[in-house]
Amino acid sequence: MSTVVQEAPVVSAPVRPGRRRSAAAVLALARFEARELLLQIPVLVFFTLYIGYTGWKLFFPGDGMLDYPVLQDVDRATQSGSMLLGIPVLMGVNAAAVCSRRHGLDQHFDVLVVEPWRRTVAHVLSAVPFAAVTALVVGVEFCAAALTPGAAGRGSMAELVVGPLVVLLSGVVGVLIARLLPSPVGGPLVVVVGFALMMFGLAAVGDGEHWLQWLYPVVTEQGLDPIPSGIMGRPAAWHALYLVGLTALLLCLAVLLSGGRARLLKALTVVTLAATAAGVAGQSPSPGAALVADRAKLSGTPAEFQSCTVSGRSTYCSFPEWNGWRKQWAQVVDRVQGLAGGGAGGAGLTIRQRIPVVYDLGGDSAIDPLDTPGEVTVGTRWGGNRVPEFAVGVAAVLVAGDEQAAGGLCDARMVTVMWLAMAAQDDPMTAFRNVRLSDSLEGSATVLAPTNPLIMSAEQTRIVRELLERPRYGVTARVKAHWTELTSPKTTQARVAELLGVPAARGAGLEEPCAG
Repeated sequence: MSTVVQEAPVVSAPVRPGRRRSAAAVLALARFEARELLLQIPVLVFFTLYIGYTGWKLFFPGDGMLDYPVLQDVDRATQSGSMLLGIPVLMGVNAAAVCSRRHGLDQHFDVLVVEPWRRTVAHVLSAVPFAAVTALVVGVEFCAAALTPGAAGRGSMAELVVGPLVVLLSGVVGVLIARLLPSPVGGPLVVVVGFALMMFGLAAVGDGEHWLQWLYPVVTEQGLDPIPSGIMGRPAAWHALYLVGLTALLLCLAVLLSGGRARLLKALTVVTLAATAAGVAGQSPSPGAALVADRAKLSGTPAEFQSCTVSGRSTYCSFPEWNGWRKQWAQVVDRVQGLAGGGAGGAGLTIRQRIPVVYDLGGDSAIDPLDTPGEVTVGTRWGGNRVPEFAVGVAAVLVAGDEQAAGGLCDARMVTVMWLAMAAQDDPMTAFRNVRLSDSLEGSATVLAPTNPLIMSAEQTRIVRELLERPRYGVTARVKAHWTELTSPKTTQARVAELLGVPAARGAGLEEPCAG
């Protein structure tokens, strides 16, 4: 009997490549995962819609409201879509990170030269191209606004980086969830729970919790008309530091959970934790007393912070960031005054830019009317409907003398005010419709103005509409010839219609709006 002796196979330990080869392997895996992430339908659809919508706004700006962008509002507006972009990125990266466990491939991956913690880094890097695309779109959107001839204000780089950082943070969160909860339902579950917590937190923020509000990735605070950039009071730089620190901290935690134990990694974890804490501490305090006082001064005594220029008969005063709009204001004033009669046609007005009292950037405050004769308020938005609204303010001061008196107009003088303002527009009928809250050319309506709105009766609407349908030169001659009577509060509506050559209407409901 013979014995066959076989040598036991020698099992060699896997050879770990050098740093360069490991880095190359990580980058190769990251490129592969990025391509796979792009092919996921939610990611592809959301990013296509995001890019398409941004392009649509650039090439088809609409009704002129974006023709004069204010950059301290534009930079914040770029953040709005980042949360929606972040959700598909989070879920896509999470699904890729748990794919090996779902398909039972973990034991096969263990023999690869790329350790688990390096694979975690690769999954995070797969989200970088999407953050880069977001940064590119944000940059194009802001630069297009900044290069617009009517642009005003000053943007902030700290505000612009929020969108790309949120997308990158979403990818990191997706990987971290995969390491904490390695299940296909982990990502969707966190999205649902996170949305519920956000809604609960927003309710708390409504009670004035400033520090809680700034823990959210995106804080746009939009609603109030633009204000000078110096009194914005947004801790944008601290918030950017907070997002950078949080993204890096969660990345370090995900790598630690994947088996990374290097001293450098632990040190980076401590540093990123400190950066996150510093960002939170810096962004948490509410606006200080000095900022509140500065806002009150710019609202209450704007003349102290403005420069003025004289154009034609009138003086135009604005905050420094809006000096480029004075020419457009002057064109409207000249056209309205050119239609007026009596002393109003040659009166020297003061056009002063004003802002409301600023309590909250997300609020919506009105500007109180002035009682200074010949002074007209203009806001910090221009283009679109703001042009006829400003014309209404100019015409009302020419007829009533000051904004305080114009706010109480409810008699037949409204016909003269509205005809002056609308006849000065390139498309009077469209402007007339747009400046009325009812968006209608019939019936009574509230008319928008830079300060308090005005009220038109149904009969006044009819008279103005008929006047706008006629040749402007004929109506202008009648207005100038009968200016004194048309601007008298004692003149009845029927008499105004007669002076302007409009046939009297028949039927009830034609009483004076001020009657009773």
